[in-house]
Amino acid sequence: MKFLFASDSFKGSLSSEKIVGILTESAKSIFPDCRCAGVSVADGGEGTVDAVVSAMKGSIRTVTVYGPLMEETTASYGVFGGSHAVIEMAAASGLPMVPAQKRNPLHTTTYGTGELIKDALDQGYRNISIAIGGSATNDGGMGAMSALGIRFLDKDGNGLTGFGEDLGKVETIDVSGLHPAVKETEFTVMCDVTNPLTGPDGATNTFGKQKGGTPEILEKLEADMEAYRKKLLELTGIDVNEIPGTGAAGGLGAALKVFLHGNMKSGIETVLDLIEFDSLLEDVDLVITGEGRMDWQSAFGKVPSGIGMRCKAKGIPAIAIVGGLGDGAEKIYEFGIESIVTTIQGAMEVEEAIERAEELYKSAADRTFRMLKAGSALRP
Repeated sequence: MKFLFASDSFKGSLSSEKIVGILTESAKSIFPDCRCAGVSVADGGEGTVDAVVSAMKGSIRTVTVYGPLMEETTASYGVFGGSHAVIEMAAASGLPMVPAQKRNPLHTTTYGTGELIKDALDQGYRNISIAIGGSATNDGGMGAMSALGIRFLDKDGNGLTGFGEDLGKVETIDVSGLHPAVKETEFTVMCDVTNPLTGPDGATNTFGKQKGGTPEILEKLEADMEAYRKKLLELTGIDVNEIPGTGAAGGLGAALKVFLHGNMKSGIETVLDLIEFDSLLEDVDLVITGEGRMDWQSAFGKVPSGIGMRCKAKGIPAIAIVGGLGDGAEKIYEFGIESIVTTIQGAMEVEEAIERAEELYKSAADRTFRMLKAGSALRP
């Protein structure tokens, strides 16, 4: 019997690697002759670079960039296979990098994310995947594109840095200086939201408040973003509002699509492709996946649904071990997950569950494998 373990981390308590270790120990104690394999996974959010680098035996490259407030900082991205780079934009332009009292989407930029992309291009990587969740920005991707050589000019021909406050000042866009390696590079944009660039469900109105936008700031930003959208349409003939996901990361999705011709793709699907997950399913009898909390959202772009659907396609049963259950968790059964096991054994505070995470997970793993052993003894 062969098991494959591929769980998301339990945020704040258990890493994917730790979970693989616990499951392997438990499986061997109950099925001594079983074979076990494990892989780190993530859904395109926090931890994606670490998961991919671990699974593909890659490495981390750290460079100096400008953060969301144009402060000098360091940020890292992952590389593997000689041609692949995987970037989390939050590493250079993420919301946690901006102190709460300084959060204002008029004054943040994705410039540092562009610097990470530029460094990957300079290093010769020609397959670049970019996870664009968790941004502090609402600059339409101007900052990132500026770092890659595109010039955004105001009515007097002056160059704009690419803060949110610059969106309404764009008069012309000069793409002649775009990094020459872009045209020979395949970009994949990990994006699990479908918001357009502007409008009621656009970047500003949906995500601007959490980035520090007041009603007055958001009103200005939305008007300026609409003017920017029209400039993109004028330049490229592309109406980004017709493309789902262009409003992600404060409009970075739009810039990656328009200027880098990025392929917008689900985060978990991208990660599973990068780690060559389908090949890991060879000769596997059962897969165990999971996440810290499962609810109705788990069926939409999260690790268990992505794993479950890949298993379902190959006729391999999958089980999810999770920290807790929320409303609508049973929807995951439509996505290839056969059963859910929780680690929580009774009423307890979140802090206690986190503190006892390893102990509770080991108990859940033991219960899972004991049930599997009982099931294997049933008559056909």
